[in-house]
Amino acid sequence: MIQTGKELMRKEDRSRPNTELCEQLISFTNIHEAVKKVMRNKGSAGIDGMGVDELPTYFEAHWIGIREQIVTRTYRPQPVLRVEIPKDNGGVRLLGIPTAVDRVIQQALVQVLTPVFEPTFSDFSFGFRPGRSAEDAVRLAQTYMS
Repeated sequence: MIQTGKELMRKEDRSRPNTELCEQLISFTNIHEAVKKVMRNKGSAGIDGMGVDELPTYFEAHWIGIREQIVTRTYRPQPVLRVEIPKDNGGVRLLGIPTAVDRVIQQALVQVLTPVFEPTFSDFSFGFRPGRSAEDAVRLAQTYMS
């Protein structure tokens, strides 16, 4: 049985891995969907120079090793590529671009954990949540002011 986000956060439960969630994370279907999502989002290559168009071939050749690293908890993300984006005011905005492979692993985690934790979040929380935006938060605030 899938635990809720609150159950997963209990201190006594955090010391051991949740095998059901781990199995979902490393399932072929989940990784395949994560690769497709990262490819749809496009994005720049990370520090390793690999573009998202190379992901299907790369995962076909390396998935067993990556999967083993995840299972044995030895997987380590690569450093992010630091890029400075000039701002209109003369300053710079710093971006950190993960490798395409790390983006797939991150997306796979999001796909497994979002259904678990999303129901536990406050209805008044709008940041980085599916189907919610800053504009939604502003609209809600406006209803309280009128």
